[in-house]
Amino acid sequence: MARKHPDWKPDLLRMHREEIGLTLEDTGEKLREIAERHGFNIAANFQTIWGHEKGSVYPGPHYRRAYCRLYRRNEAQLGFRKALPGEDAPVESVPAPTSAEQKLTDQPGAVRKALSSIREGTDDVDSEALRNRVVNAWSRQAGASADGPTVILVGGYAGSGKSEFAKFLGGLTGWPILDKDSLTRPLVDQLLVSLGGEAHDRSSDLYREKVRPLEYRCLMEAAWDNLDCGISAILDAPFIAEFAQADWMQRFQNRCRSKRVSVAAIWVECDVESMREYIEFRGAARDAWKMEAWEEYAAGLNLKFRPQGPHFVVDNSLGAAVALVDEARDVLSGGGL
Repeated sequence: MARKHPDWKPDLLRMHREEIGLTLEDTGEKLREIAERHGFNIAANFQTIWGHEKGSVYPGPHYRRAYCRLYRRNEAQLGFRKALPGEDAPVESVPAPTSAEQKLTDQPGAVRKALSSIREGTDDVDSEALRNRVVNAWSRQAGASADGPTVILVGGYAGSGKSEFAKFLGGLTGWPILDKDSLTRPLVDQLLVSLGGEAHDRSSDLYREKVRPLEYRCLMEAAWDNLDCGISAILDAPFIAEFAQADWMQRFQNRCRSKRVSVAAIWVECDVESMREYIEFRGAARDAWKMEAWEEYAAGLNLKFRPQGPHFVVDNSLGAAVALVDEARDVLSGGGL
């Protein structure tokens, strides 16, 4: 162990723990609280902490980050490594701030300090301008509701207008739009070919059984990456199979509830002829089969379909809802006749 971490000073962990009067059990409890708050993957039992302090087990990256939050020190100050150039690494002890003191921390200052590592790589960029932009965005986010992020699932048949409605919501809220096709289409096309299918096929058993589940898994993982950071997201995908399964909807609701995430499922309905007109207009390769076998495809559409569980409906029959969206965009942009 010494050969791998020659600068490690494990006794500093014990020193900081004893300074603030924590037992091994107390330390484990506080580390677990920090881990839950920050999404660290640690168990933090007293045996592990004892091993860290005795130097028999070098703490992994999540443990080191948790220790830094607990003792309000960087890794060098806690004896995990040497200090970087310009980094303070005093060995002398300073009591960790109390909970009351922590609440009085200068939040904007802390954010700017965290962003101070951003520096110019070339002469034609401005790191201060970038930091200001990030701080301003954070300030707006910090002023938002403390109830947690929101995830909106916008589903509907191809050509129903769901993407237009999702983009409208994204423009209003500033929330990221996660479009299934944009996220996965190039990979899906190549995967279908590698499995012996056709790149743009979305009607075969191969696609439905082997590829589609992976498509939606990628979409949902991207959503959780945002939601776990407290960032709301708008998901744009048909969601036909998912919305039809009460157990899938319930599991999703339960997971969101456990993370204090609000959920809104929106189904965009539309008439068959309007859907056909839009599909024909966009001319996407993935829609080739639909257009070639329109009667067969249209016969399989359930125009009375509704998601299982709580949901909203947008009636875009004859493009009415999208027309209202266009009107609202025009007003918001100051446009007019």
